[in-house]
Amino acid sequence: MSRAFVNEDAGQSPEPDYRLPDPESEYYDEAAAWALIQGADAGDSPSAERATGYRWGEPRLVPHVEAILADAEAEDRMRVAQLARRFLREARRREGS
Repeated sequence: MSRAFVNEDAGQSPEPDYRLPDPESEYYDEAAAWALIQGADAGDSPSAERATGYRWGEPRLVPHVEAILADAEAEDRMRVAQLARRFLREARRREGS
């Protein structure tokens, strides 16, 4: 087969674009928490972790994820609430380790 018909990038999709503020911004951690939730919702937590520099369950982000959970429950956004609860469980597990 001619190389002209071979897609060498097959199976590779571009990294999602998480629009994050400057890491020095006071809003960075809040945006990072949302990015991790969004990445998990898309089934691609690793890209969100790379983009934010935080791992799923990062204890530092707990206050932001708790706020996301409260808003999600108030707005009946069950998937976001479910992911926020999972994040908080992982954060508790990490703090207990």
